[in-house]
Amino acid sequence: MCAKSFKRDKRLFSAAVVEGVERAPSRAMLRAVGFSDSDFKKPQIGIASTWSMVTPCNMHIDRLARESEKGANVAGGKAVIFNTISISDGISMGTEGMKYSLVSREVIADSIETVVACEGFDGVVAFGGCDKNMPGCLMALARLDRPSVFVYGGTILPGSYCGKDIDIISVFEAVGQFSKGEISSRELTGIERAAIPGEGSCGGMYTANTMASAIEAMGMSLPNSSSRVACSKSKMEESHGAGRAVIKLIERGIKPSDIMTRAAFLNAIVVVTALGGSTNAVLHLLAMAKAAKVRLSLADFTTVGKKVPVLADLKPSGRYAMADLAAIGGVAPLMARLLKQGLLNGDCLTVTGDTLKQNLARVKPYPRKQEIIRSFSRPIKKEGHLVILKGNLAPDGAVAKISGKEGLLFSGKAVVFNSEEQAMKKILAGSVKAGHVVVIRYEGPQGGPGMREMLAPTSTIMGQGLGQDVALITDGRFSGGSHGFVIGHITPEACVGGPLAIVKNGDVITIDAKKRSIMLELSKAEIKRRFAQWKPPRPRYKTGVLAKYAKLVGPASEGAITD
Repeated sequence: MCAKSFKRDKRLFSAAVVEGVERAPSRAMLRAVGFSDSDFKKPQIGIASTWSMVTPCNMHIDRLARESEKGANVAGGKAVIFNTISISDGISMGTEGMKYSLVSREVIADSIETVVACEGFDGVVAFGGCDKNMPGCLMALARLDRPSVFVYGGTILPGSYCGKDIDIISVFEAVGQFSKGEISSRELTGIERAAIPGEGSCGGMYTANTMASAIEAMGMSLPNSSSRVACSKSKMEESHGAGRAVIKLIERGIKPSDIMTRAAFLNAIVVVTALGGSTNAVLHLLAMAKAAKVRLSLADFTTVGKKVPVLADLKPSGRYAMADLAAIGGVAPLMARLLKQGLLNGDCLTVTGDTLKQNLARVKPYPRKQEIIRSFSRPIKKEGHLVILKGNLAPDGAVAKISGKEGLLFSGKAVVFNSEEQAMKKILAGSVKAGHVVVIRYEGPQGGPGMREMLAPTSTIMGQGLGQDVALITDGRFSGGSHGFVIGHITPEACVGGPLAIVKNGDVITIDAKKRSIMLELSKAEIKRRFAQWKPPRPRYKTGVLAKYAKLVGPASEGAITD
């Protein structure tokens, strides 16, 4: 295909960098990185790659980014690849290093914004793999508001052990099984060796796949992109197509602000709910909405949850992996069903330049005989699984993931820990018993700092067979792989004087998913007396990234953003 010629107004940002005699130094620098005379007349496309060998989620993204570069170039643009960071939740989970996980979302957003704005790129293709990549990329694209497409690196294939499909969550739960004496060290090692067979993000409806699905529903990625396997040919084709698509967006003047509307965010919540997605979707969608200047609140998750059922039988609560969903057609046929049911707004614009309804008109339905996506007459759960709780323990809200298997009511005695490490030590030692409510506090956005995910404690509890007999509450958050009776994002957090700070061992805590309440069973007078005695903890970090983050970060109920 011949390169297209673009008028100056198609280079709304790059023209200021390369046009005119005074920009000769800029052109000289660009010639050294491969620009020719003709390239200076083309719109420049920044390809934001999160490639690294830090994690299998991102180890392949470099080749996807290079394919996207080809797509943009053949469509008449001049693509420039640049990198930003990624950390690994799966590797850092349960360690002090995990405090940097949510921080990385802000760093990714800031770094993409910085490079694109500095270099004068006219459009952007952003690639994400591990959990925080997706919202970090979308926050940057929303801030920049230049024609943009997001590409998800794709899901990993399941591992196999003794004829059974396994994944990273299987390893975390195996730790609990080993601590209880249910499996041998040899079996634990066998599971460890087989769980991660190659490239791609964690394979269930965990945070990466949840956020990729949400972004597809929002219209910021190409149709059915969220459910493709990382190592597939179709993922390479999609990456090439994204490069071409961003050129079309530039031609038509379509920007993220035209796509990331309130209706689009509500579509994202609908799809996350139907898929049984991660609680992190609440945090990240709120943050993305803030960046896009869109009004979104915790109440919107409740409103959607009351009318949208859980239809997907996907891990961690269900049986299947994202690769299984990809094999029967992916997320798009589910979206077509939701649209037909009147649960999605089909008029929302997408990165194809068409509306969501137009995109879905071309989608083939699922095969007749499949058990992964249920019908509306036979849902996994009649209402949404993301339940926003409020009460005297969480005046500004908390997020529960109620699949239906845990029950809707839990009341028990608190066992209180001031860090994840303290809790893990006691859980592994067998000190947590049926009927306990495990309280892990001072792990919020400011108090942690960084709002660590409590995957290790929740998985160990599940591995010990206590998933239905123990609740866990925290001002931290949960991995998309966490399941059981778990409540996170408790706001205000303990560090700033939230009620979680005054809970003592033996206090009775009642969680009622029907009433959407979380209550500390104490009198107002006793609560007031304890607050009078409470003193805020000293900051855990005084310098560096975590110290800066703790000073800037807002509450979880507003997305835990630093902007």
